[in-house]
Amino acid sequence: MDGLPQTFRLETAAFGAAPRLAGLGFGMQRTLRNAISCVGVGLHSGRKVSLSLRPAPADTGIVVRRTDLGIDIPARWDNVVDTRLCTVLGLPGQPAHRVGTVEHVLAALAGCGVHNAVLEVDAPEMPILDGSAAAFVFLIDCAGIVEQDQPLRAIEVLRPVRVSQGDAYAELRPGVHGFDIAGSIAFEAEAIGRQALTLRLSETSFRTDLARARTFALAAEIDSLRAAGLARGGSLDNAVVVDGAQVLNPAGLRMQDEFVRHKLLDVVGDLSLAGAPLRARLLAHRPGHALNNRLLHALFADAANWRFAPQPEPLASWHAGLPAAAAPV
Repeated sequence: MDGLPQTFRLETAAFGAAPRLAGLGFGMQRTLRNAISCVGVGLHSGRKVSLSLRPAPADTGIVVRRTDLGIDIPARWDNVVDTRLCTVLGLPGQPAHRVGTVEHVLAALAGCGVHNAVLEVDAPEMPILDGSAAAFVFLIDCAGIVEQDQPLRAIEVLRPVRVSQGDAYAELRPGVHGFDIAGSIAFEAEAIGRQALTLRLSETSFRTDLARARTFALAAEIDSLRAAGLARGGSLDNAVVVDGAQVLNPAGLRMQDEFVRHKLLDVVGDLSLAGAPLRARLLAHRPGHALNNRLLHALFADAANWRFAPQPEPLASWHAGLPAAAAPV
């Protein structure tokens, strides 16, 4: 890979006027109006999975509840225990207490501006559904969203924070209007190649630009993934499969640059583990779950990197779960 596409202008990308960002870092906290459930299969386990999305009180955040084990796992960056091909949440020192493939449902909640919810699941993995966040958005819309009586705090990035691995990198910079994303990918497979996308995250842009983009895999890697105990529930119904210049799915792609859009969907889900919406600009090339989580570790490693954006009333409960070194300034 020899750098970014020529059209990927990190320093000069124009995001235009700020859209309405209610629910994504401004205004009041929100939760679901009603509980709603679905059944699917786990992408990697191949197991049948039942998932329920339930309302939660203000200041709860997102909590994953393993109903089969009777445990709760707060959806936070410091509870990520694995990042191989998906993001896995778990409890420290308890390897059986974990839930994988959380990124798509977390992205849907963050993209729709739901800040407090309990996700009840009866298996070690979320259902993959169609491989995108669209089905989760549909569930959220069916359940409805209500405002709560506590203000929402955004995490404001104060200075650049960067992590890298080889030619892949992710960098957060101070932002003004909300969460701006400029991302690119580069794959040798001709069907993917190089793709780039710049957007300002809002409820509208998430639904329009990211939610329908599906996870993808290279045909040549599927046998080795399954031999490693992964992708056992994968199929052309829940993933885009690429073989060189060919997309093997009979209906083709949902959009020409579906691959980079899905990578940014993953970014939204992974970075929602910060515990509050980000007010920042993200610049990323070849982002992945491991890099996304490392970026949050780097952000919260130094209190000088961030603060809660000023609000008329303090919201101390957002501090729960953050390391002492990351106390707001």
